[in-house]
Amino acid sequence: MNSKSIVAAVAGAITTFVLGYLFYGLAFAGFFEANAGSATGYAKDIADVSLVAVFVGELCGAFLLTIIFSKWANINTFASGAQAGAIFGLLVSLAFDLTMFGTTNAYNLTATLVDPIIGAVRIAIGGGVIAMMLGRGSKSES
Repeated sequence: MNSKSIVAAVAGAITTFVLGYLFYGLAFAGFFEANAGSATGYAKDIADVSLVAVFVGELCGAFLLTIIFSKWANINTFASGAQAGAIFGLLVSLAFDLTMFGTTNAYNLTATLVDPIIGAVRIAIGGGVIAMMLGRGSKSES
């Protein structure tokens, strides 16, 4: 993995990390609280959240997209990265959320179906940033 890929992954991780806070910590916090399932005590209080662990998780996801975009799909523009990121974010979120809905009482069906939409938007923007960083300096940029 070259330095351009590392920079792209870090930029994508920072983007999805910040968007995760804005979406889940601020904009939709009340929605998810109102649509919680019958499980209690599964979520940490905000003061107990490990931001390091969350960021490392975002970094892993960003490296995954960076590898897919650079090695297998030649995705190197914001628009193509956002489109691929949206599809990836939607499908991964659906896979995770529907599995969790089927096996836990963390959220009701409404939250289970809304979360993948938020995930698609968040990963679309992060994927766009990753692809844009991968395409910096390429001939297709001009």
